[in-house]
Amino acid sequence: MDFNIKNMLQLRTFVLMLLLGGVFISCESDLDVTPEDDDELLADGFFENEGAYKQALAGVYANLSLTSINDPGGSNIAGLDAGTGQYIRGLFNLQNLSTDEVIWTYENDPGLRGMQRNTWSSDNPLILGVFARASYEIALANEFLRQTTTEALSGRGESEELKATIQTYRAEARVLRALANYHLLDMFGKAPSVTENDAVGFDQVPELVGVDLFNFIESELLAALPDLIAARQNEYARVDQGVANMLLAKLYLNAEVYTGTARYADCITVCETLIGSGYSLTPNYLFNFMADNNTNGAQNEIIFPISNDGTNTQNYGGTTIIIQGEVGVPENNGESLGVNATGFGGLFRVRPEFSRLFTSNPLYRNDSRNTLITADRTEEINNVGNTAEGYIITKFSNRTSTGGFGSDRTFTDTDYPLFRYADVLLMYAEATLRGGGGSTAQALGYINELRERAFGNTSGNITQSQLTLDFILDERSRELYWESHRRQDLIRFGVYSGSSYLWSYKGGPQTGTAIPQFRELFPIPNQSLSSNANLTQNAGY
Repeated sequence: MDFNIKNMLQLRTFVLMLLLGGVFISCESDLDVTPEDDDELLADGFFENEGAYKQALAGVYANLSLTSINDPGGSNIAGLDAGTGQYIRGLFNLQNLSTDEVIWTYENDPGLRGMQRNTWSSDNPLILGVFARASYEIALANEFLRQTTTEALSGRGESEELKATIQTYRAEARVLRALANYHLLDMFGKAPSVTENDAVGFDQVPELVGVDLFNFIESELLAALPDLIAARQNEYARVDQGVANMLLAKLYLNAEVYTGTARYADCITVCETLIGSGYSLTPNYLFNFMADNNTNGAQNEIIFPISNDGTNTQNYGGTTIIIQGEVGVPENNGESLGVNATGFGGLFRVRPEFSRLFTSNPLYRNDSRNTLITADRTEEINNVGNTAEGYIITKFSNRTSTGGFGSDRTFTDTDYPLFRYADVLLMYAEATLRGGGGSTAQALGYINELRERAFGNTSGNITQSQLTLDFILDERSRELYWESHRRQDLIRFGVYSGSSYLWSYKGGPQTGTAIPQFRELFPIPNQSLSSNANLTQNAGY
């Protein structure tokens, strides 16, 4: 890949430039970063090389993949386990593990029992991991933007040609910052209000809450769009107009939750832009989740991948934890998934409510999205610690589309598809049903396009009368499971809290119980409250 996001040294260089060049990213205790290197790089010296600007931008991207400037077992955020603090693993923990899609076997691991039983508190380390890593992404983007102002570039005597290129880099950084703020909005309802125009640090900055944070994210994306490269025209895994529009579509789809005001018409408008941007469904659904999904055709469907590379971006999050965690005990089927035979010892199973999306109707036996392994297993999980109870899945794989293996059997090559074109089709259909003004006939066509890909023919197609919001919620899970959307979807459909939909271990007991509405947001971590007096705790905590 030309951009070399997958080269760990680029993040290492940028982080060292920031930390050892006298530019301290944060004074907040949960964001303390300790360099373990003797190199000293000053910002001015670093940017003497024109290529350093691209290197520095790669560092902002790499924070979505890596946890350390040194090795996969380290964390550059103090107080966080190397895996717990990884960006995608954090999203998976909060967006999937807290729902009906998956359960973690080893509940004695810090924070896990509270997360998957919806009984977390403000000292849960999994929650800290997400809040801190997203805040760190904002800090990295801010510092890149500080170092690339017109004044800074002119002071270094940079050419007008380079300035024009860097303007695109700056737009990408703004979108990455908006992405982190979007995740904070979705999961916490608020974020520290800090940009490149503020003093460095998070210790005394005000917070943006609800509508104000929504408006900031929207304005940032709209402002960045004209300076971004057109959709699908940038280098692989870099932000382009498609990524910015996808973020806008997700923002508008959930606007009623975030702000109390529906924006479904805007969601449809942006989805139509994305549909006209040249994306397409890869013919084989599972190609989206293989070790060569950057080259096997899935790159036409994946709007924004988070890079994983078994050689250069080794970490215990991303698709490494997902694929290693898929491996079953006693099956020891890791070889078929391209990892070690025993994987990570049966970390994950799926809850029976998710299984039944495929098992309750014989039609779904022929659905290519159905990757359940059911043989010699019970669908119910009577004992969370019993690895033989509950079905397992094989959706993600470290094997290639041609049958080969990733470059390493521990750390995977499979890029994580944070956003896919399939979701655009689903969003269009849902926003149409919610009164956004789209075409119901077109919505049906998009859903059947997904199902024809899933079934290989028209046997799974539905009729107009079958296209309901309840159907959409189930279909979103069948299409997007384990892709960090489920909690958000359940909240938007009004069934995450309360008792209208119970799943196994929701709220604690195996039969499930109602959870209060305040748990639709996570608490602000205690460490963050302690270090920034302007942050306030969410209601209920």
